[in-house]
Amino acid sequence: MSLCALKAMLHSRRFWIWQLAGAAIYATPVAIRLATGNVVLPILGLLETPWIDHFVPANLVEKVLVNGFFPGAAGAVAGEIYFTTKNANRAISRRRRYGYRLAGALFYVTLFSAFQCFGYFANIIASYGSNLFEFPGVYPLNFLLASLSIFTPTIIGYLANKVQCASHKIRAKPVKS
Repeated sequence: MSLCALKAMLHSRRFWIWQLAGAAIYATPVAIRLATGNVVLPILGLLETPWIDHFVPANLVEKVLVNGFFPGAAGAVAGEIYFTTKNANRAISRRRRYGYRLAGALFYVTLFSAFQCFGYFANIIASYGSNLFEFPGVYPLNFLLASLSIFTPTIIGYLANKVQCASHKIRAKPVKS
């Protein structure tokens, strides 16, 4: 049954939208950093937080925005699809849905933190002169953000629904002449 759930998850359009969009959102600041050779991003540099040792990074605003989508929300959607399919698509409560999302988000952030840890200890230097990967002291913050990002798919779905309703209302209004 687990392989069937994995197969169904990999065939899900929603899964791939969240994975690809989350990876693109995560890769954008990285690409900007590598292209400019500067750690501080042009727009988010205005909202810079004070560096408190290595546990609260100076790019906290960026970290909250980016980790809300990847690996957190991408893992949350993957966990929800996987466990819902594994339980034979039975109706699930809201509490159970968020539990599935939490399991997926924590699984993704665990894999992502392991990748970051191996990269950090490989000591790959970026164009801006420091390690390309995150300091391991930031990983607890990643887990906190992943546990909060289980709500991102709900919020994005709500906003998309409101935009869709507003666009239908605008299109449906008769033109006065």
